[in-house]
Amino acid sequence: MTRIGLGKDLHRLIKGRRFLLAGVELESDRGELGHSDGDVLAHAVTDALLGAAGIGDIGALFPPSDPAWKDADSMTLLRNAFAMVKDRGWRIVNVDCVVICEKPRLLPVRENIRLSLAAALECPADAVFVKGKTGEGLGPVGENRAVEAEAVCLLERP
Repeated sequence: MTRIGLGKDLHRLIKGRRFLLAGVELESDRGELGHSDGDVLAHAVTDALLGAAGIGDIGALFPPSDPAWKDADSMTLLRNAFAMVKDRGWRIVNVDCVVICEKPRLLPVRENIRLSLAAALECPADAVFVKGKTGEGLGPVGENRAVEAEAVCLLERP
């Protein structure tokens, strides 16, 4: 059996926060605002995994209303979600992601981001890809007030 999941997340950018993608910190004067560490890519991938496995979504499992998740490491949340997926007999076929932001540029750190996701998902790096896009100056992303990520995940169960 094969199943696909889709994840999407958007966070405001503010001064005084780190800019994280899949646990990799990028040099930036602003970072993601969130109840956890705000890692928009980790959140999108988590939702894609959970959706593909039919488990739920990140907000249901790690609700922002719960103080336990305040400033939580989003990669830990991703690894916890992946453990639930594995416990149900699923394995990763591939994960494909898009990060949309005006800056910083992703290309210089893309390989580190891919390797971080692959390690968390216990899969080969060539099963994970991350693309960077801009908002072309339009909307909150294009005006550099927000960052967005989308992810699809293909799972299989023998």
